Amino acid sequence: QVQLVESGGGLVQPGGSLRLSCAASTSWFSILVMDWYRQAPGKQRELVAGITGVGSASYADSVKGRFTISRDNAKNTVYLQMNSLKPEDTAVYYCHTRRRDYDYWGQGTQVTVSS
Repeated sequence: QVQLVESGGGLVQPGGSLRLSCAASTSWFSILVMDWYRQAPGKQRELVAGITGVGSASYADSVKGRFTISRDNAKNTVYLQMNSLKPEDTAVYYCHTRRRDYDYWGQGTQVTVSS
């Protein structure tokens, strides 16, 4: 069983920054691939960024150069630093991992980019 709890969402103006955090309650954290997904109203959930246990990161084309995913294995936490935010980044952001063919999701945190 893995519990994921996100925090850090909110309202920000275009061009602003936010940092999301996801705390995981598992002793297996350091070997898990951790992902951030997002889902905008009326759209499918999409993968934003992922990071392996040793810190190798990957990003969706839409966020490359603006978002940075990182992790602190000592704190069982993964982060998503979001810079140069755009209105199209508005969505509920979810933390995700998969272990033994089972998907675990956090409850989501709302990010709204608006002036």
